[in-house]
Amino acid sequence: MTIVFKVSENVREKMIAYYKDAKREKTPPYAVFQADEADTIITLYESGKAMFQGVSADIDANIWVDMEKKLNNRTIDINEPKKEKEKYKEELNYFYSMPTIGSDEVGTGDYFGPIVVTATFVDKTKIDFINDLGVKDSKKLTDDKILKIAPLLIKEIPYVTYTLNNKEYNTYQNKGYNMNKIKAILHNKVLYSLTHKEEKYPYSKIVVDQFVYPRKYFEHILEAKEKVTDITFTTKAESKCASVAAASVISRYIFLMKMDELTKELGIDIPKGANAIVDQVGKEIVTKYGFNKLNEIAKLNFKNTDKIKEALR
Repeated sequence: MTIVFKVSENVREKMIAYYKDAKREKTPPYAVFQADEADTIITLYESGKAMFQGVSADIDANIWVDMEKKLNNRTIDINEPKKEKEKYKEELNYFYSMPTIGSDEVGTGDYFGPIVVTATFVDKTKIDFINDLGVKDSKKLTDDKILKIAPLLIKEIPYVTYTLNNKEYNTYQNKGYNMNKIKAILHNKVLYSLTHKEEKYPYSKIVVDQFVYPRKYFEHILEAKEKVTDITFTTKAESKCASVAAASVISRYIFLMKMDELTKELGIDIPKGANAIVDQVGKEIVTKYGFNKLNEIAKLNFKNTDKIKEALR
């Protein structure tokens, strides 16, 4: 059983104190702590989300549900995930039964390499082709599989891709743009480009994997001169919508190509992600090429930058 909900600041502090002696030595990425309590694993993330996993997850979660009610007069329904599952099943069939335009991105969690955003159009006649390639479960695909099937997708379906290199990313960051704003701007770019091509695609819906509330998404693109606004936002969109799944695969393929180019350019095997191996490679790059090289190839606002600096002192 897994239960997740966001806790208020005052409850968060009480959780930190309560699980102080039950904390695990190793903490998952972006977590404040992870603790063991009888048959439950409790993880509190920096975002404020608390996750309870295990046989007695509901019992442990209810301690903090009651605390929220007592301290903040806030009601949390821990059965909400069940309702979301039902909604998910309905949407799963709904989106796969129609022609859609969808967009997805990769590279936002990687220290090295660009952010790649792709929008695709998938007609009903191509849905079986998409499924036969295994694109529907694109999150489960290995990089080797992506490298095999993406060229087939690119030949068969219309798409538009935008690649944001890290020099541009760091410029956005210096302007005060957070990751969600950057993603919104890029999604809007590819969606507008695809929907305003000379060839008009007979789509029923435009679908985007929801990474931020719709209202905030449109705030993020407020300054854009050209906007797409008739968007359906849904979570886990690449499992529900063929065009989003295809966009995910193509984006990943282009990302892998760019990472391979970077490896050849630097003569160093460039890892994906933002882990300790990335820190080690970052140190090697700075030693060989100087710190300014990171501005071209890395997302400088990631914590890896501070770790690399610390390692070089």
